Amino acid sequence: MVLSKTASESDISVHSTFASRYVRTSLPRFKMAENSIPKEAAYQIINDELMLDGNPRLNLASFVTTWMEPECDKLMMDAINKNYVDMDEYPNRCVNMIAHLFNAPLGESEAAVGVGTVGSSEAIMLAGLAFKRKWQNKRKAQGLPFDKPNIVTGANVQVCWEKFANYFEVELKEVKLREGYYVMDPVKAVELVDENTICVAAILGSTLNGEFEDVKLLNDLLIERNKQTGWDTPIHVDAASGGFIAPFIYPELEWDFRLPLVKSINVSGHKYGLVYAGIGWVIWRTKQDLPDELIFHINYLGADQPTFTLNFSKGSSQIIAQYYQLIRLGFEGYQNVMENCRQNAVVLKQGLEKTGRFNIVSKDIGVPLVAFSLNDNSRYNEFEVSDMLRRFGWIVPAYTMPADAQHVTVLRVVIREDFSRTLAERLVFDICKVLHELDALSSKISAKREENGKNGTVVKKTALQTQREITDVWKKFVLARKTQVIC
Repeated sequence: MVLSKTASESDISVHSTFASRYVRTSLPRFKMAENSIPKEAAYQIINDELMLDGNPRLNLASFVTTWMEPECDKLMMDAINKNYVDMDEYPNRCVNMIAHLFNAPLGESEAAVGVGTVGSSEAIMLAGLAFKRKWQNKRKAQGLPFDKPNIVTGANVQVCWEKFANYFEVELKEVKLREGYYVMDPVKAVELVDENTICVAAILGSTLNGEFEDVKLLNDLLIERNKQTGWDTPIHVDAASGGFIAPFIYPELEWDFRLPLVKSINVSGHKYGLVYAGIGWVIWRTKQDLPDELIFHINYLGADQPTFTLNFSKGSSQIIAQYYQLIRLGFEGYQNVMENCRQNAVVLKQGLEKTGRFNIVSKDIGVPLVAFSLNDNSRYNEFEVSDMLRRFGWIVPAYTMPADAQHVTVLRVVIREDFSRTLAERLVFDICKVLHELDALSSKISAKREENGKNGTVVKKTALQTQREITDVWKKFVLARKTQVIC
């Protein structure tokens, strides 16, 4: 007599994962499973679900690095079980190199003041705290109120600035944008400064269109304002995107510690620092710009270690990777990478201009990206173009500008290290295909409306009304699918 067992009772080691019972049940989403499953099954099931994610290299919405050399990948895996707080030397080396890159007033072997973070968001929180504490200390010493600090920024700032203002109870005073001018106006920014302003935040590389704000003009205007009022309002530069770009391809641009009022700078190592997600840096001009009471000292890991971070333990892999890139590429290598990015951005821009269908919103000097909008969006809009490009694998975000330019909608393509000229040309080709399809679809819809209109009166809306209605509908649609684009 032949004995048999059901699949669920048999020895799973002789079956493939797809022949086992583990693919017949849904993955846990809310509660931990009661029983264990084989490691092969766990890997296969999770790996299969990850296939549904978009290709990171075709995600042109993100500034975050998506490719590194295999040798660096190996170093990161070798260091994956090492804690950041157990490392002292590598973070300091990176801080020193970046500080010199930003022209900090340091001696040849003088240690810089800075810290590694999980990204520019944490770096901005730390820099903001330093400004707030220093302002409060001065106001207390003068016997003046210190309960209403504010910070001046442009309306184009990344959401982390709003988080800082909310979490640490600082009023955020925003300079509104206007059509055709999508960065902070230094003149208007200085007008908003008062005795309670802890700093003015300038952006070197706006998330919206990649443009560099005029930090030099802001510095000069603030110097005059400080002389007139007796204040000493400083500047923080949010160089999350542009900090690893400007020193290499715009060396004459004055935006960093060469300007006397710039007291701190943050930069994202995981953007154009060319490291995978999870690393940022904040550098202070001098020790005097970081209040001592914010620095904690610990010795229970074997030696005295100063610490100024919002969290304690974190992985060290990204620190190792940043150090690898700094010594592997050197100034020459970073310069070549950034120049390639800039040239590929030019190729994409020229390709889009040749179509005659787009208005370029980004600037020639700035982060290597191309932001553009349709010349005519009366028949279809940028959100529809973005949605249809996904069929070809491209993730190209569409979004509206902040106040007071929220009626302007743009598409944005970020040019990263791994975005080649071939990909740029292919993207233009696919955008043209999408436009042809939308043209045909729009013509069919128009013909149907004309046919329906023969039997009744059709009220024709203005182009601006149509644009705003379409923008509102698509904005709600996109937000419902994806609440936040990673930058």
